[in-house]
Amino acid sequence: MAERKHGVPPPPTEKTIRSADWDSLELSGESYQRVLFQDVDMTELVDHGSSFEECQFRNVRFNVSVHEDARFLNCTFSRCSFFDATFRGCKLTGSMFDGCTYGLLKVEGGDWSYVGLPGADLRGSAFHGTRLREADLTGARLEGAEVRRADLSGAWLRGADLTKCDLRGSDLSTFDPHEVSLKDAVIDPFQATVVAAALGFDVRE
Repeated sequence: MAERKHGVPPPPTEKTIRSADWDSLELSGESYQRVLFQDVDMTELVDHGSSFEECQFRNVRFNVSVHEDARFLNCTFSRCSFFDATFRGCKLTGSMFDGCTYGLLKVEGGDWSYVGLPGADLRGSAFHGTRLREADLTGARLEGAEVRRADLSGAWLRGADLTKCDLRGSDLSTFDPHEVSLKDAVIDPFQATVVAAALGFDVRE
């Protein structure tokens, strides 16, 4: 399935799950396609390898939930809460987020390429070893966040606030330091040469 590009409307849903209580539910290998999840409580849900394709999540509570090796392909998340949620090895390519809250979100590995997170308040969140190629992080707030060993090649970062963000080990090869706030951001020596070159410095030994 092709990834949905930024700005492309989601496909129509064919089934609705409304106001369900999935609190502390355990899913394993479930499969959902073009389902609308409306006002569903997924607090403390544990998900092992389930697949959600072209689904829409509206006002869904993912708080303290754990997702391992799950797939959320070309999904749309509107006004959802992800407080202290964990995603390990998950694939979210082409998914879009709008008006969501993310306090203490933890993402370990996985593929979040082409994900739309414009304007997202990701302060205090952590992305470790995550693929974020061509992700839309325009205007995102990442103060004090951790984006470690992440692939940010081609990511849209114009207007993003990376104040005190830990970026060590991440790919900054297409990074434009003129377009972001970088005060007190943490980078490694190799990244320092990349950023210096992007700023027009002639780096020599």
